[in-house]
Amino acid sequence: MSLESEVDLPGGAVLPGALPEALRAELVAFRRDLHMHPELGNQEFRTTAAIKERLERAGLRPRVLSSGTGVICDIGTDDEAGTDSAMLAMRADIDGLPIPDMKAGCPYRSTVPDRAHACGHDVHTTVVLGAGLVLAELHRQGLLPRPVRLIFQPAEEVLPGGAADAIEDGALDGIGRIIAVHCDPRVDAGKIGLRQGAITSACDRLEIALEGPGGHTARPHLTTDLVTAAARVVTDVPALVGRRVDSRSGLAVTWGRVESGHAPNVIPQHAELSGTVRCLDLETWRQAPDIVVAAIDEVANVHRAKSEINYVRGVPPVVNEAGATELLRDAMIARRGVEAVEGTEQSLGGEDFSWYLERVPGAMARLGVRTPGERTVRDLHQGDFDVDEHAITVGVELFTAAALLDALR
Repeated sequence: MSLESEVDLPGGAVLPGALPEALRAELVAFRRDLHMHPELGNQEFRTTAAIKERLERAGLRPRVLSSGTGVICDIGTDDEAGTDSAMLAMRADIDGLPIPDMKAGCPYRSTVPDRAHACGHDVHTTVVLGAGLVLAELHRQGLLPRPVRLIFQPAEEVLPGGAADAIEDGALDGIGRIIAVHCDPRVDAGKIGLRQGAITSACDRLEIALEGPGGHTARPHLTTDLVTAAARVVTDVPALVGRRVDSRSGLAVTWGRVESGHAPNVIPQHAELSGTVRCLDLETWRQAPDIVVAAIDEVANVHRAKSEINYVRGVPPVVNEAGATELLRDAMIARRGVEAVEGTEQSLGGEDFSWYLERVPGAMARLGVRTPGERTVRDLHQGDFDVDEHAITVGVELFTAAALLDALR
Protein backbone atom coordinates (compact mmCIF):
# COMPACT_ATOMS: atom_id res chain seq x y z
CA MET A 1 0.00 0.00 0.00
CA SER A 2 1.37 3.43 -0.96
CA LEU A 3 1.70 6.32 1.47
CA GLU A 4 -1.15 8.06 -0.37
CA SER A 5 -3.61 5.22 0.30
CA GLU A 6 -6.09 4.89 3.13
CA VAL A 7 -6.65 1.65 4.99
CA ASP A 8 -10.03 0.08 4.24
CA LEU A 9 -11.42 -1.96 7.13
CA PRO A 10 -14.12 -4.60 6.59
CA GLY A 11 -17.54 -2.97 6.52
CA GLY A 12 -16.02 0.45 7.16
CA ALA A 13 -15.52 -0.49 10.81
CA VAL A 14 -13.64 1.74 13.21
CA LEU A 15 -10.40 0.13 14.36
CA PRO A 16 -10.63 -0.55 18.12
CA GLY A 17 -7.75 -0.25 20.54
CA ALA A 18 -7.38 3.50 21.03
CA LEU A 19 -5.57 4.37 24.26
CA PRO A 20 -7.93 5.40 27.09
CA GLU A 21 -6.96 8.60 28.90
CA ALA A 22 -6.59 6.92 32.30
CA LEU A 23 -4.20 4.33 30.88
CA ARG A 24 -2.29 7.02 28.99
CA ALA A 25 -1.60 8.84 32.26
CA GLU A 26 -0.60 5.58 33.95
CA LEU A 27 1.85 4.77 31.17
CA VAL A 28 3.49 8.19 31.35
CA ALA A 29 3.98 7.63 35.08
CA PHE A 30 5.34 4.13 34.42
CA ARG A 31 7.84 5.48 31.89
CA ARG A 32 8.99 8.19 34.30
CA ASP A 33 9.51 5.61 37.03
CA LEU A 34 11.69 3.55 34.69
CA HIS A 35 13.54 6.70 33.68
CA MET A 36 14.36 7.42 37.32
CA HIS A 37 15.67 3.89 37.90
CA PRO A 38 17.74 2.83 34.87
CA GLU A 39 19.51 -0.53 35.01
CA LEU A 40 22.33 -1.82 32.83
CA GLY A 41 22.16 -4.89 30.61
CA ASN A 42 21.46 -8.17 32.43
CA GLN A 43 20.93 -6.22 35.66
CA GLU A 44 17.34 -5.11 34.96
CA PHE A 45 15.80 -6.83 38.00
CA ARG A 46 13.68 -3.90 39.18
CA THR A 47 12.49 -3.19 35.65
CA THR A 48 11.62 -6.83 35.09
CA ALA A 49 9.66 -6.97 38.34
CA ALA A 50 7.69 -3.82 37.46
CA ILE A 51 6.73 -5.20 34.03
CA LYS A 52 5.77 -8.59 35.44
CA GLU A 53 3.66 -7.10 38.23
CA ARG A 54 1.65 -4.86 35.88
CA LEU A 55 0.98 -7.68 33.42
CA GLU A 56 -0.12 -9.99 36.21
CA ARG A 57 -2.45 -7.29 37.51
CA ALA A 58 -4.06 -7.31 34.07
CA GLY A 59 -4.75 -11.04 34.43
CA LEU A 60 -1.89 -12.19 32.20
CA ARG A 61 0.78 -14.82 32.87
CA PRO A 62 4.19 -13.32 32.07
CA ARG A 63 7.31 -15.48 32.18
CA VAL A 64 10.69 -14.14 33.30
CA LEU A 65 13.55 -15.25 31.06
CA SER A 66 15.89 -17.88 32.47
CA SER A 67 18.65 -15.27 32.85
CA GLY A 68 16.55 -13.60 35.56
CA THR A 69 15.80 -10.43 33.61
CA GLY A 70 13.43 -9.83 30.72
CA VAL A 71 9.85 -11.00 30.25
CA ILE A 72 7.79 -12.89 27.67
CA CYS A 73 4.00 -12.72 27.77
CA ASP A 74 1.39 -14.19 25.40
CA ILE A 75 -2.05 -12.65 24.97
CA GLY A 76 -4.99 -14.49 23.43
CA THR A 77 -3.87 -18.09 23.82
CA ASP A 78 -6.01 -20.58 25.70
CA ASP A 79 -3.52 -21.08 28.50
CA GLU A 80 -1.44 -17.89 28.00
CA ALA A 81 1.57 -20.16 27.46
CA GLY A 82 1.64 -21.14 23.82
CA THR A 83 -0.30 -21.57 20.59
CA ASP A 84 -0.11 -23.40 17.30
CA SER A 85 -1.02 -20.21 15.41
CA ALA A 86 1.70 -17.96 14.03
CA MET A 87 1.70 -15.04 16.43
CA LEU A 88 2.72 -11.43 15.97
CA ALA A 89 5.46 -10.46 18.43
CA MET A 90 6.17 -6.97 19.77
CA ARG A 91 9.63 -6.42 21.15
CA ALA A 92 10.98 -3.85 23.60
CA ASP A 93 14.49 -3.49 25.02
CA ILE A 94 14.62 -2.63 28.72
CA ASP A 95 18.23 -1.70 29.63
CA GLY A 96 19.78 1.72 30.25
CA LEU A 97 23.19 3.21 29.54
CA PRO A 98 26.30 3.81 31.70
CA ILE A 99 26.23 7.61 31.35
CA PRO A 100 25.10 10.37 33.75
CA ASP A 101 21.68 11.99 33.37
CA MET A 102 22.32 15.70 32.73
CA LYS A 103 18.72 16.97 32.70
CA ALA A 104 18.96 19.60 35.43
CA GLY A 105 15.64 20.34 37.12
CA CYS A 106 13.83 17.42 35.52
CA PRO A 107 11.49 15.84 38.11
CA TYR A 108 12.04 12.35 36.69
CA ARG A 109 15.79 12.62 36.23
CA SER A 110 17.72 9.42 36.92
CA THR A 111 18.30 8.74 40.62
CA VAL A 112 21.15 6.30 39.86
CA PRO A 113 24.63 7.86 39.50
CA ASP A 114 26.16 7.46 36.04
CA ARG A 115 23.12 5.61 34.70
CA ALA A 116 20.50 6.97 32.30
CA HIS A 117 17.77 5.93 29.91
CA ALA A 118 19.41 7.98 27.18
CA CYS A 119 18.36 5.81 24.24
CA GLY A 120 14.62 5.64 24.85
CA HIS A 121 14.38 2.06 26.04
CA ASP A 122 12.06 3.22 28.81
CA VAL A 123 9.72 4.47 26.08
CA HIS A 124 10.02 1.23 24.07
CA THR A 125 9.18 -0.77 27.20
CA THR A 126 6.20 1.40 28.06
CA VAL A 127 4.84 1.24 24.51
CA VAL A 128 4.88 -2.56 24.44
CA LEU A 129 3.45 -2.76 27.94
CA GLY A 130 0.66 -0.35 27.01
CA ALA A 131 -0.10 -2.23 23.82
CA GLY A 132 -0.26 -5.45 25.80
CA LEU A 133 -2.72 -4.00 28.31
CA VAL A 134 -4.98 -2.68 25.55
CA LEU A 135 -4.84 -5.96 23.62
CA ALA A 136 -5.57 -7.95 26.78
CA GLU A 137 -8.75 -5.93 27.23
CA LEU A 138 -9.70 -6.47 23.59
CA HIS A 139 -9.17 -10.20 24.09
CA ARG A 140 -11.52 -10.16 27.07
CA GLN A 141 -14.10 -8.47 24.82
CA GLY A 142 -13.59 -11.05 22.08
CA LEU A 143 -12.05 -8.46 19.74
CA LEU A 144 -8.52 -9.85 19.42
CA PRO A 145 -8.54 -12.06 16.32
CA ARG A 146 -5.09 -13.61 16.72
CA PRO A 147 -2.72 -14.18 19.67
CA VAL A 148 0.09 -11.72 20.31
CA ARG A 149 3.39 -12.06 22.18
CA LEU A 150 5.13 -9.33 24.15
CA ILE A 151 8.92 -9.59 24.39
CA PHE A 152 10.72 -7.40 26.93
CA GLN A 153 14.34 -8.09 26.14
CA PRO A 154 17.35 -7.29 28.36
CA ALA A 155 20.86 -6.19 27.39
CA GLU A 156 20.37 -4.60 23.98
CA GLU A 157 23.33 -2.32 24.67
CA VAL A 158 25.68 -5.23 25.45
CA LEU A 159 27.28 -6.73 22.32
CA PRO A 160 26.24 -9.06 20.78
CA GLY A 161 22.98 -8.14 22.47
CA GLY A 162 20.41 -9.87 24.63
CA ALA A 163 18.27 -10.81 21.65
CA ALA A 164 20.25 -14.00 21.11
CA ASP A 165 19.60 -15.10 24.69
CA ALA A 166 15.89 -14.28 24.38
CA ILE A 167 15.68 -16.33 21.17
CA GLU A 168 17.42 -19.26 22.86
CA ASP A 169 14.86 -18.94 25.66
CA GLY A 170 12.01 -19.47 23.19
CA ALA A 171 11.04 -15.88 22.40
CA LEU A 172 10.41 -16.70 18.74
CA ASP A 173 8.73 -20.08 19.19
CA GLY A 174 5.41 -19.88 17.37
CA ILE A 175 6.09 -16.40 15.99
CA GLY A 176 5.22 -15.55 12.40
CA ARG A 177 6.22 -11.88 12.40
CA ILE A 178 7.87 -9.42 14.80
CA ILE A 179 7.73 -5.63 15.07
CA ALA A 180 9.49 -2.97 17.14
CA VAL A 181 10.00 0.77 17.40
CA HIS A 182 13.05 2.85 18.19
CA CYS A 183 12.92 6.43 19.43
CA ASP A 184 14.09 8.97 16.85
CA PRO A 185 14.72 12.55 18.05
CA ARG A 186 14.78 13.76 14.43
CA VAL A 187 11.12 12.82 13.89
CA ASP A 188 8.20 14.73 15.41
CA ALA A 189 6.05 13.04 18.02
CA GLY A 190 2.89 11.90 16.27
CA LYS A 191 4.80 10.44 13.34
CA ILE A 192 6.88 7.41 12.49
CA GLY A 193 9.72 6.90 10.02
CA LEU A 194 9.74 3.77 7.87
CA ARG A 195 12.15 2.18 5.45
CA GLN A 196 11.97 -1.14 3.64
CA GLY A 197 15.28 -3.01 3.67
CA ALA A 198 18.23 -2.12 5.87
CA ILE A 199 17.32 0.58 8.42
CA THR A 200 20.35 0.24 10.73
CA SER A 201 23.95 -0.84 10.25
CA ALA A 202 25.99 -3.77 11.42
CA CYS A 203 28.15 -2.97 14.43
CA ASP A 204 31.12 -4.93 15.81
CA ARG A 205 33.69 -4.09 18.49
CA LEU A 206 37.43 -4.08 17.92
CA GLU A 207 40.14 -4.36 20.60
CA ILE A 208 43.85 -4.34 19.72
CA ALA A 209 47.01 -4.75 21.78
CA LEU A 210 50.36 -3.82 20.19
CA GLU A 211 53.62 -5.08 21.70
CA GLY A 212 57.31 -4.46 21.04
CA PRO A 213 60.63 -3.63 22.73
CA GLY A 214 60.61 -0.06 23.98
CA GLY A 215 63.45 2.24 24.84
CA HIS A 216 64.68 5.82 24.99
CA THR A 217 63.13 8.39 22.66
CA ALA A 218 66.68 9.39 21.73
CA ARG A 219 67.13 6.03 19.99
CA PRO A 220 63.82 5.07 18.30
CA HIS A 221 65.77 3.10 15.67
CA LEU A 222 66.66 0.55 18.35
CA THR A 223 63.02 0.03 19.38
CA THR A 224 59.63 -0.81 18.05
CA ASP A 225 58.20 2.70 18.11
CA LEU A 226 54.79 1.69 19.41
CA VAL A 227 53.35 5.20 19.60
CA THR A 228 54.03 5.68 15.90
CA ALA A 229 52.79 2.17 15.17
CA ALA A 230 49.55 2.85 17.02
CA ALA A 231 49.15 6.17 15.21
CA ARG A 232 49.57 4.47 11.85
CA VAL A 233 47.01 1.81 12.77
CA VAL A 234 44.60 4.60 13.68
CA THR A 235 45.02 6.42 10.38
CA ASP A 236 45.97 3.71 7.87
CA VAL A 237 43.61 0.86 8.77
CA PRO A 238 40.37 2.78 8.02
CA ALA A 239 41.86 3.91 4.71
CA LEU A 240 42.96 0.40 3.75
CA VAL A 241 39.61 -1.12 4.70
CA GLY A 242 37.80 1.50 2.66
CA ARG A 243 39.75 0.48 -0.48
CA ARG A 244 39.10 -3.26 -0.11
CA VAL A 245 35.31 -3.26 -0.32
CA ASP A 246 32.67 -1.58 -2.44
CA SER A 247 32.39 1.94 -1.03
CA ARG A 248 28.60 1.61 -1.11
CA SER A 249 28.82 -1.00 1.65
CA GLY A 250 29.82 1.71 4.11
CA LEU A 251 32.40 -0.42 5.93
CA ALA A 252 34.02 1.93 8.42
CA VAL A 253 36.49 1.56 11.30
CA THR A 254 36.22 4.29 13.94
CA TRP A 255 38.40 4.50 17.06
CA GLY A 256 37.14 5.39 20.51
CA ARG A 257 40.24 4.77 22.63
CA VAL A 258 44.01 4.88 22.09
CA GLU A 259 46.35 4.44 25.05
CA SER A 260 50.10 4.07 25.34
CA GLY A 261 53.03 5.22 27.41
CA HIS A 262 53.62 7.05 30.70
CA ALA A 263 56.62 9.34 30.18
CA PRO A 264 57.56 11.81 27.42
CA ASN A 265 61.07 10.39 26.92
CA VAL A 266 60.26 6.65 27.06
CA ILE A 267 59.05 4.64 24.08
CA PRO A 268 56.53 2.20 25.59
CA GLN A 269 56.38 -1.55 25.15
CA HIS A 270 52.58 -1.73 25.00
CA ALA A 271 49.75 0.13 23.28
CA GLU A 272 46.00 -0.46 23.21
CA LEU A 273 43.33 0.64 20.78
CA SER A 274 39.60 0.00 20.70
CA GLY A 275 36.80 1.08 18.45
CA THR A 276 33.91 -0.07 16.32
CA VAL A 277 33.42 -1.54 12.87
CA ARG A 278 30.20 -0.50 11.16
CA CYS A 279 28.77 -1.63 7.85
CA LEU A 280 25.65 -0.85 5.85
CA ASP A 281 25.65 -4.07 3.85
CA LEU A 282 24.93 -7.56 5.23
CA GLU A 283 27.22 -9.48 2.85
CA THR A 284 30.17 -7.16 3.47
CA TRP A 285 29.58 -7.43 7.22
CA ARG A 286 30.06 -11.17 6.96
CA GLN A 287 33.48 -10.59 5.35
CA ALA A 288 34.46 -7.72 7.65
CA PRO A 289 36.49 -9.63 10.28
CA ASP A 290 38.92 -11.05 7.71
CA ILE A 291 39.27 -7.70 5.92
CA VAL A 292 39.84 -5.64 9.07
CA VAL A 293 42.20 -8.10 10.79
CA ALA A 294 44.34 -8.39 7.65
CA ALA A 295 44.65 -4.61 7.41
CA ILE A 296 45.69 -4.30 11.07
CA ASP A 297 48.31 -7.01 10.74
CA GLU A 298 49.75 -5.40 7.62
CA VAL A 299 50.17 -1.99 9.22
CA ALA A 300 51.56 -3.43 12.49
CA ASN A 301 54.08 -5.57 10.62
CA VAL A 302 55.45 -2.58 8.71
CA HIS A 303 56.31 -1.01 12.06
CA ARG A 304 57.65 -4.25 13.60
CA ALA A 305 54.86 -4.38 16.16
CA LYS A 306 53.26 -7.60 17.30
CA SER A 307 49.47 -7.31 17.22
CA GLU A 308 46.89 -9.20 19.26
CA ILE A 309 43.40 -8.59 17.90
CA ASN A 310 40.07 -9.29 19.59
CA TYR A 311 37.35 -8.86 16.99
CA VAL A 312 34.01 -9.05 18.84
CA ARG A 313 31.05 -9.89 16.64
CA GLY A 314 28.16 -7.55 17.35
CA VAL A 315 24.99 -7.34 15.31
CA PRO A 316 24.06 -7.44 11.62
CA PRO A 317 21.92 -4.68 10.08
CA VAL A 318 18.22 -4.56 10.84
CA VAL A 319 16.67 -5.43 7.47
CA ASN A 320 12.97 -4.58 7.37
CA GLU A 321 10.91 -7.14 5.49
CA ALA A 322 8.44 -5.72 2.96
CA GLY A 323 5.27 -7.24 4.42
CA ALA A 324 6.05 -6.20 8.00
CA THR A 325 6.98 -2.70 6.86
CA GLU A 326 3.63 -2.42 5.06
CA LEU A 327 1.87 -3.65 8.20
CA LEU A 328 3.39 -0.82 10.25
CA ARG A 329 2.62 1.68 7.51
CA ASP A 330 -1.00 0.56 7.26
CA ALA A 331 -1.39 0.56 11.05
CA MET A 332 -0.12 4.13 11.35
CA ILE A 333 -2.29 5.35 8.48
CA ALA A 334 -5.33 3.69 10.04
CA ARG A 335 -4.67 5.51 13.32
CA ARG A 336 -3.38 8.92 12.25
CA GLY A 337 -3.54 9.28 8.49
CA VAL A 338 -1.08 9.34 5.62
CA GLU A 339 0.75 12.42 6.87
CA ALA A 340 1.88 10.53 10.01
CA VAL A 341 4.25 8.30 8.01
CA GLU A 342 7.50 9.53 6.52
CA GLY A 343 10.52 7.89 4.95
CA THR A 344 13.75 7.51 6.89
CA GLU A 345 17.40 6.96 6.04
CA GLN A 346 19.53 3.99 7.02
CA SER A 347 21.24 4.71 10.32
CA LEU A 348 24.84 3.88 11.18
CA GLY A 349 23.69 2.77 14.61
CA GLY A 350 23.51 -0.90 15.55
CA GLU A 351 20.47 -2.73 16.99
CA ASP A 352 20.21 -6.34 18.11
CA PHE A 353 16.62 -6.51 16.86
CA SER A 354 18.44 -7.72 13.75
CA TRP A 355 18.95 -11.15 15.33
CA TYR A 356 15.18 -11.72 15.41
CA LEU A 357 14.97 -10.83 11.72
CA GLU A 358 17.54 -13.51 10.94
CA ARG A 359 14.84 -16.01 12.05
CA VAL A 360 11.45 -14.47 11.21
CA PRO A 361 10.22 -11.59 9.02
CA GLY A 362 9.70 -8.30 10.77
CA ALA A 363 10.31 -4.58 10.80
CA MET A 364 11.32 -1.70 13.05
CA ALA A 365 9.82 1.79 12.82
CA ARG A 366 11.38 5.05 13.92
CA LEU A 367 9.11 6.47 16.62
CA GLY A 368 9.07 10.26 16.57
CA VAL A 369 9.87 11.76 19.99
CA ARG A 370 10.68 15.39 19.10
CA THR A 371 8.17 18.00 20.21
CA PRO A 372 6.79 19.56 17.01
CA GLY A 373 8.41 22.93 16.41
CA GLU A 374 11.35 22.27 18.74
CA ARG A 375 14.64 23.25 17.14
CA THR A 376 16.99 21.56 19.60
CA VAL A 377 17.70 17.91 18.80
CA ARG A 378 18.47 15.88 21.92
CA ASP A 379 20.46 13.10 20.36
CA LEU A 380 20.55 9.48 21.49
CA HIS A 381 23.22 8.38 23.97
CA GLN A 382 23.56 11.92 25.35
CA GLY A 383 23.01 12.82 28.99
CA ASP A 384 20.28 15.37 28.21
CA PHE A 385 18.19 13.03 26.06
CA ASP A 386 14.44 13.19 26.65
CA VAL A 387 11.24 12.65 24.69
CA ASP A 388 7.86 14.18 24.03
CA GLU A 389 5.72 11.70 25.94
CA HIS A 390 2.91 11.94 23.38
CA ALA A 391 5.07 9.37 21.56
CA ILE A 392 3.91 6.74 24.07
CA THR A 393 0.29 7.11 22.95
CA VAL A 394 1.36 6.98 19.31
CA GLY A 395 3.45 3.84 19.83
CA VAL A 396 0.72 2.00 21.73
CA GLU A 397 -1.91 2.76 19.11
CA LEU A 398 0.50 1.83 16.31
CA PHE A 399 1.11 -1.59 17.85
CA THR A 400 -2.52 -2.31 18.69
CA ALA A 401 -3.52 -1.42 15.14
CA ALA A 402 -0.76 -3.64 13.77
CA ALA A 403 -2.01 -6.57 15.86
CA LEU A 404 -5.55 -6.16 14.53
CA LEU A 405 -4.55 -5.61 10.90
CA ASP A 406 -2.09 -8.51 10.93
CA ALA A 407 -5.02 -10.91 11.34
CA LEU A 408 -6.55 -9.59 8.09
CA ARG A 409 -3.52 -10.55 5.98
